[in-house]
Amino acid sequence: MSLAIARPLAPPPHWFRSRVDGLLARVGDTPLVRLSRVLPDDISPDVEVWAKLEWFNPGGSVKDRAALSMVLDAEERGLLRPGMTILDASSGNTGIAYAMIASARGYRLTLCLPKNANAERKAVLRAYGATIVETDPLEGSDGAIRVARQLAAEQPDRFVYLNQYDNDANWLAHFHTTGPEIWRDTGGRITHWVASLGTSGTFTGTSRFLKTQDPGIVVTSVQPDSPFHGLEGLKYMATSIVPGIYDPTLADRTLEAPTEESLDLVRRLAAEEGLLAGVSSGAQLWAAIETARGLERGVVVTLFPDSGERYLSEGHVFPGTQG
Repeated sequence: MSLAIARPLAPPPHWFRSRVDGLLARVGDTPLVRLSRVLPDDISPDVEVWAKLEWFNPGGSVKDRAALSMVLDAEERGLLRPGMTILDASSGNTGIAYAMIASARGYRLTLCLPKNANAERKAVLRAYGATIVETDPLEGSDGAIRVARQLAAEQPDRFVYLNQYDNDANWLAHFHTTGPEIWRDTGGRITHWVASLGTSGTFTGTSRFLKTQDPGIVVTSVQPDSPFHGLEGLKYMATSIVPGIYDPTLADRTLEAPTEESLDLVRRLAAEEGLLAGVSSGAQLWAAIETARGLERGVVVTLFPDSGERYLSEGHVFPGTQG
């Protein structure tokens, strides 16, 4: 079976395009591709596994959707005006999305980022002109959140704190774009939706939309299998600062992805499917495979948040790519 690409059934109901133009009008409407070679032989031939490739967004990740939604929401509510400074915490991708959008719409950006964020992310952020506040690497994204909260409290007149973890405009971006795109591109045939938890916006918004179309769609959330893991961008909710937008009652099922198996699948995606996907994509593929194994027939859809190009400096992800 060769890799297939879903063709749009109709012009997309695009939430952003009536509100932005130019580069930002290209956010969303990313490809949905069917996987084949990377799937194990014990999956029924009547089960399809598809992945939405979010690095086709102009900022290179799924976070373009949420960041644009939060910026537009802040503008509409009169909180954000040209020349002002956006503030938030990020492990990298949301920060890059903010930086792109800030440059395009005339804002400055201050981003709280763990000090051990990789070189690619820092280089891209600096290229866009963002100010980086490095935070304790041992505290990960939670440490960046704490510093952002402190800056916002101490300098409320300087910063517009968008707070992606507690901002409803985050998950609403996926309710209005990601979910409808998946429903459209599968022709309404989707039976299972699988997505990882970071801010939880992608899982929450997409799941809520899909359930409005067919309450029988099974939605599965994916977390790392321990607090100490190597799956960048994912949260182990039991020991993390839980995002305010996270709804623990939404998932029909929760799977805990192992780091090494997930990284192996990332490498296999590149070698066997020609898809250079990022680290968290491996966790979502692992969970999609686990889901598919339990079915006789069905259409399983997951999402690959970013490209592996943002991880080439990390030898444990793609060995041999450090020069």
